[in-house]
Formats: sequence, structure tokens, C-alpha cells
Amino acid sequence: MIKMSDPYFKKIATVVIFAMVTVLAFMVIKPILLSVVMGVILAFIFSPLFKYIKKLVGSDFLAASIICMVLAVISIVLFWYLTPIFIEQSVKIFLQLQVMDFVTPLKEAFPAFFSSEEFSIEVGSAISSFINNVSTFVLKGFSNLLLNLPSIILQFFVVGVTFFFVLKDGNLMIKYLKSVLPFSKDVEKKLFEQSRGITHAVIYGQIITGILQGLIVSIGLFVLGVPNATILALLALLAGVLPILGTTVVWVPLSIYLFATGSIFDAIGIFIFGTIASTIDNFLRPLIVSQRTNVHTAIVLVGMIGGVFMFGVLGLLLGPLILAYLFTILDIYRNKNTPDIFISVK
Repeated sequence: MIKMSDPYFKKIATVVIFAMVTVLAFMVIKPILLSVVMGVILAFIFSPLFKYIKKLVGSDFLAASIICMVLAVISIVLFWYLTPIFIEQSVKIFLQLQVMDFVTPLKEAFPAFFSSEEFSIEVGSAISSFINNVSTFVLKGFSNLLLNLPSIILQFFVVGVTFFFVLKDGNLMIKYLKSVLPFSKDVEKKLFEQSRGITHAVIYGQIITGILQGLIVSIGLFVLGVPNATILALLALLAGVLPILGTTVVWVPLSIYLFATGSIFDAIGIFIFGTIASTIDNFLRPLIVSQRTNVHTAIVLVGMIGGVFMFGVLGLLLGPLILAYLFTILDIYRNKNTPDIFISVK
């Protein structure tokens, strides 16, 4: 019979209690987990700026407060200014798509495929149905956004609080995390060094570089005065972070459309800006990302796709990071005589 004073019983009880508390803690944090992660990622992105401001003001609290206040003001101003524009341009695009003839240009481009009038009618009906479904989805999403506005505000508040305290106490948090990890000191050192390099490569090499490419295309849209430029600029910024495809999914179809509608000058201009955005990656990425760390494109692409299904838009960033961390841990324990494939840390 096991007595309560038995050391074995105490160990089991400790493990059970710890497991129960861990599960309860996860249940508490689960609704805001992505917001917490987003705050941590933002803190990583702005950590160089935080260190610079800290040198000027000499205070962790003041430096973090300045960054948070500036970002909060910028976010509120952008939201206040851009939301009406997004709504207006979305309605315009919806109305234009409703009356646009997609079949006639397809007939002219592919006469062999559209020789049958019945086939042309079916294609036109399919395109119209697709546009209606997309429009319904967007309107439903906008309605849900308004209904869940209080919850969204709270989520952003969590992002801001996490961002502030990780900026301010990041070093202390890392020391605490190291103290509870079950790895040896050697493995722990390698893990943190490689994880830092991998995070830097994914965030700055893929996300920040992609956003800069999107900004170049966006500048072209506004300079040339392309209709509905704000919506198209947002799409370019989002598409910029996608590996392989990037901003080409926006500026190539747009150039073709402008050329087909007779806007030759605008089509050439968008093509030039798009080409600059697509080629700038070749010399911009090496400037902001160390060549010592490299993440295979397959990891980034598969991680983004899986991440979107799992976490939504934030998965574009979380997916590649999770896979990269997994291969980083495997890389630490694997046979070093075999070549690097997915993660390269020199």
C-alpha cells in the first residue's frame, strides 16, 4: 500500500498537479494565444529600434513606451483614413465586376476553345457565379468584423501589452526560459543561437523583404493613378510575402488588363515598377539577412500554406517559423557529416 509520505507518490502527485495546472493555463490563454505570439513577433521586429532608442533615453520603460505610443497613433490614423477608402473602392470593384464582360476577351484570345456558343455561356455563368460567391464571402467577413469588433479590440490590446513587456523585459524572459528548458548548456546555446538566426531569416528575409516589394508596386499604382489603387496596394503587400509568386500575381494581370483596355502608358509603368520589385530581392535580401543562415524555400512555402489553414493570416509567418524551429532542433542532434538541406547555419 502506497502511503502519502512515500517519495514515489509525491513525485506522481507533483506531475499530475503540474499537468492539470498546465492544461488549465493553456485553456485560459488559448483564446488570446495568437495575439500573444503576434506581440512577441512584433517585439522581435522592433528590437533593433528599441535598442537604439534605449541608448538615447537610457530607460527600458521609456524606450518601449515611445515605440508603443508612436505605433498606436500610426495604426489609429491609418485605420481611420483607410477604412472608408477600402469600403468605397470595394463597392466600386464589385459593381464593375457585375457588368464586366469576361467572355468576349477570352473568345478573342482563345477562339478555338470558345467556338461553341453553349460553352461560352457556361463559362460566363461560372465566372458570374464565382464573382457572386467571392462578393458574398467578403460581405459576410465584413459583417462578422463589425459584430466581433469588441473582441477584436481586446485582441489588439493583448498584442500591445505583450509587445510592450517583451520589448521592455525581453532579456529577462529569455533568461527565465533558459532556466526551465530541459536541455544541456551546449544544446541550449546552439538552440538559441540558431533559433535567433532562423527567426531573423524568416521575418526579415521573407516577410519584411516581401512587404518592401509590395511597397514598390504600391508606389507605382499611386504614381500612375491606377483606379482602386488602395485595394490593389493592399493585395500587393500581402502577395509580396508569398515565396516564388510574390507581387507578380498582382502586377502581371494588372498590366495585361491595362494594356487590353488601351492604357498603354500605365501598363508599361506598372510593368516597370513590378519588374523592379521582383528583381530587388536579389540584392536586398543579402543586405538585411546574414548569409550564415538560410531557410529552404520549400519550408517557407509549405509552412505558409499550412499556417494559413491552421492560424489564418498570421499563419503566413507562424507556419514557416514552426517548421524551421523543428528542423533546427533536428539539425542540432543529427549527424553533422550529412549535408544541410532544409536549414543551413554556417
